[in-house]
Amino acid sequence: MTAYAAVVLTGGAARRMGGRDKPGVPVGGRPMRERVLAAVADASPRILVGPAKAVPDDVLVTREEPPGGGPVAAAAAGLALVPAGTTVVALLAADLPLLTRDAVAILLAALDTDENGPDGVCLLDDRGRRQSLCGVWRTAALRAALDRLADRRGGTLGGAAVRELLAELTVRDLAWSGGGPPPWFDCDTDSDVRRAEEWTR
Repeated sequence: MTAYAAVVLTGGAARRMGGRDKPGVPVGGRPMRERVLAAVADASPRILVGPAKAVPDDVLVTREEPPGGGPVAAAAAGLALVPAGTTVVALLAADLPLLTRDAVAILLAALDTDENGPDGVCLLDDRGRRQSLCGVWRTAALRAALDRLADRRGGTLGGAAVRELLAELTVRDLAWSGGGPPPWFDCDTDSDVRRAEEWTR
């Protein structure tokens, strides 16, 4: 399997969940952020961006600039800790409690099939929508896109939308065809958490 790094984004106001620590909400008895980190246990390094509690010793922690500046600023902060020789990085939201190592392996394999292929591969949900924070990327391409976007925005990525970043990249969308619960399922509401709980039983 391709050697890769993983950047897990834990920020966000979680307004639809009362503003609480959404990645810390348990699903199947484990906080969502912990489940996502377990799905990338073979990544090196594993980097958590945002507020963090009870993080494993081998996980690096950083914050986006400005704090609360959004997922693009958080991605840039995480990429800053990825070693220069790392060619592939997984960029993941921390609210994907059904993500598995098998799903990550499928994404990595899809990116590996053609060196001249896409800059990244993301899973599609059951409605055919791209899950932009459930994907793997060529590190150099992602860094270059972040740099170009920052230049256009006067040097800051705070408040930038993910769609602005992806406009700079060639993305392959991958429909999930594996068994079990959908690994792309993200939890934005309490009802989403309850649904994810049902899948883990």
